Amino acid sequence: MVWDRIRARDGRPVPVEEWGGIAYALAAATAARPDDWTLVPIIKVGRDLEETALRFLRALPGLDLSALRTVPEPNNRVELLYRDNERRSERLTGGVPAWTWAELEPVVHELDALYVNFISGFELTLQTAVQLRLSFDGPIYCDLHSVFLGVDSAGLRTPQPLASWREWLRCFDIVQVNEDELELLAQAWGDPWRFAADVVGEELRVLFVTLGGRGAAYVAWRRAEAEPLRRRQRTAIARRTIVPHSAVTSEHISPAGGVRSGDPTGCGDVWGATCFLRLLGGATLVDAVVSANEAAARNVEHRGATGLHHYLLGRITH
Repeated sequence: MVWDRIRARDGRPVPVEEWGGIAYALAAATAARPDDWTLVPIIKVGRDLEETALRFLRALPGLDLSALRTVPEPNNRVELLYRDNERRSERLTGGVPAWTWAELEPVVHELDALYVNFISGFELTLQTAVQLRLSFDGPIYCDLHSVFLGVDSAGLRTPQPLASWREWLRCFDIVQVNEDELELLAQAWGDPWRFAADVVGEELRVLFVTLGGRGAAYVAWRRAEAEPLRRRQRTAIARRTIVPHSAVTSEHISPAGGVRSGDPTGCGDVWGATCFLRLLGGATLVDAVVSANEAAARNVEHRGATGLHHYLLGRITH
């Protein structure tokens, strides 16, 4: 979990402090889940913010907190400075350690599906992600976001290309990136959308690209379009070949109602959690994107992750 200190959001002169990152995803997943589904957050929290984290998590229905771990290191904190509605700078402090495979193995063994969201960018090493893929045969959805952010000596996050990107992409069935992250991945391709068409296939079945106020697009292996979450066999990660573009399908889905004004913090997290929960419930790719677009748009109208699940369900107004 990450504690945000947000400056210049909505032009406000006074900074706002609140839970960010995965808190938005959990609120959205809570709102999107069927009543008989249980969510198991696999999260580490610094002891300095343990009680605050527990208060937030216990307010969300349908959570099993057995995989929550408190660590002695200071909790991760991010200072966000907004330049405009979609651009911001980030500064990271804290010392929550990554998950090892020895820690993850007994936790994921009982789960049906995994939603992986890189909030700090250091939650998993590539080696652990590979082990996870080889050992877990359920669907894995990943928002790579902060894996693309380096950290300088002062904690400032700066975009950077993803080393070993081929190996990272092979670890997940579905990957979510934004436009800037897609361009970082596709530097050697020139055309980011051609890159997207080249990388989907038997292993990475769907690549979602969020487009801010323009909604989102997907590029998918055509054989996976009707069944993107079909279980795969536990086999070694093969050296993939590029599938012909005739075997690839794509679509751009604009948000209903156009661009909404408000607070964009957490929109990508809300988008991804909603999309994956809808796919797990049997939605098509298009229907899942439509639902994710709507949830992200509603998130813009709400301030912060606290109470967000109520707002997404229409129980409260902003």
